[in-house]
Amino acid sequence: MTETDIGGPFRAGDRVQLTGPKGRVSTLYLEPGKRYFMHKGMIDHDTIIGVDEGSVISATDGGQYLALRPLLEDIVMSMPRGAAIIYPKDAAAILAKADIRPGARVIEAGVGSGALSLWILRMLGGTGSLTSFERREEFAQVAEGNVISVMGEKPDNWNLVLGDLAEALPEQHADGSADRAVLDMLAPWECLDVVADALKPGGILLCYVATVTQLSRVAEAIRATGLFTDPNADETMVRGWHVEGLAVRPDHRMIAHTGFLLTARRLADGAVLPNLKRRASKSDFSDEDVEIWTPGSLGDRQVSDKVLRKRARLAQRGAAITAEKGRDQTGPETSQTPDASDAAVDAGSEPQGESE
Repeated sequence: MTETDIGGPFRAGDRVQLTGPKGRVSTLYLEPGKRYFMHKGMIDHDTIIGVDEGSVISATDGGQYLALRPLLEDIVMSMPRGAAIIYPKDAAAILAKADIRPGARVIEAGVGSGALSLWILRMLGGTGSLTSFERREEFAQVAEGNVISVMGEKPDNWNLVLGDLAEALPEQHADGSADRAVLDMLAPWECLDVVADALKPGGILLCYVATVTQLSRVAEAIRATGLFTDPNADETMVRGWHVEGLAVRPDHRMIAHTGFLLTARRLADGAVLPNLKRRASKSDFSDEDVEIWTPGSLGDRQVSDKVLRKRARLAQRGAAITAEKGRDQTGPETSQTPDASDAAVDAGSEPQGESE
């Protein structure tokens, strides 16, 4: 597994983040002889290649742009998406609550755009393994391109499986062979049995769900298996602060609810969880009540095939540019790289300019 080196002068093939005078951020890949066009001016890629990270680059219109290598947080927020990404605030909490560490054997479903896969792979540091399951081929293509564009190649310890978790997991993991399972899917309660089989005693199950109905249903389903500890649930909110001189106040906007994190530990075979002492509950319910409260079909936001194909092309082109950079550094072999304008991604929007 390789990643772009930390620090040092910019090189051809590097991903660079340009921050303009108004704070607008653009991300592009550096290619010799190419140009990046803004609204009024343009910047030659060659003026960036060879300068130190943290330099200020002048555009032809006199605008000043700060050049930095984007952090993984910046990359996942601007990379091509097949499905909605897991926000960095949630990814950080997942790494902590699931205790992802070097050497762990991790199951992930579904892979989406590859954002969480990147965080987990970086935490594993080339050790252990990550097996990611994705049902949709278009999403898998986007995720694979995004991971390769960051890592430089497909990590040896990453296995991307196209298929349904309930059917494919037993073929990939023997019983009691996995340490962690992270489920980011519509109906995780449908896969609890196979996940429980794959996890070793003491292993961690973490479910990421968006709505309270999903949270309620998966929590009760986990309890019903009798195979896990009582689940814990929470959410993470981040509120930024405006700090300028004496003007110190909370930002008007914040990243509030994005999803719930629910965790539980796998019990040893045959173990019976002691009953927790609780006050008598007035909320007794039946299976029929659960189905009414959380119907089996919750609906799924669909992304058009045209949009998915475009995002897959962007992700794969980014991967091709990064792979070409790696070949240039290791040997004389060369191949044609895609146009930088196709790989340039403005943070949260389409590219501003074109290369020629």
